[in-house]
Amino acid sequence: MSSAREEILQRIRTANANAGVTSTSSQRADSATTQRDSSSGSAGAQATSPDADGSRAAADATPAAGSPDLVDLFVERTEDYKAVVERASAAGAGARVAAALEGANGVLLPAGLPEAVVGAVDASMAREDPGTPDGLDAIEAVVTTCAAAIAETGTIVLDHTAGQGRRALTLVPDLHVCLVRADQVHADVPAAVSALRASVEAGHPLTWISGPSATSDIELDRVEGVHGPRRLHVIVTTD
Repeated sequence: MSSAREEILQRIRTANANAGVTSTSSQRADSATTQRDSSSGSAGAQATSPDADGSRAAADATPAAGSPDLVDLFVERTEDYKAVVERASAAGAGARVAAALEGANGVLLPAGLPEAVVGAVDASMAREDPGTPDGLDAIEAVVTTCAAAIAETGTIVLDHTAGQGRRALTLVPDLHVCLVRADQVHADVPAAVSALRASVEAGHPLTWISGPSATSDIELDRVEGVHGPRRLHVIVTTD
């Protein structure tokens, strides 16, 4: 079996072990792999069997969410996507948000944002959710928190609970300013999925954001803002 396939299966096992669930599909894949390897006389059949001790060891080897190395990697990967990334203390986040919004014609501030952030934004810029596509299209910026972030891919995940608003609010305005707490930064996708389990079980929609919206036309010219915000400004807060 290819090393790439084995790595994917191991990541699935590790994520399931972290979440405390058993994946039926993962068991079927392991069973099929073991049978195929046994029929061909492969000595590596046992290596594909789930190993509880191995899963725990892999989980223990995953850096803890919010560790400095993970935050550094998240910043680097997010900047690779041409997003603006800043670091700030929790107390200084409001001032950074206000600076990022300078000149914006209308800003959405979903319920549940930190009070210090809301208080730092010029009240004349704040707008209520218009509730219509045309009304939303006239608003230039939105400020949200997030549910999780992924260091390995530079991805931010929203579950649209408090501080994040409904999904359309983060897809239509041209500028998205997102607050990410350092302790929300996870090592990789399996670790983030485990952290998001409660949101999934509650039926919350998830929006995965890797940099500003961008695509390429037939001549491979990069075009930004086609499927979502053209500008992403991330503020990582640490204490």
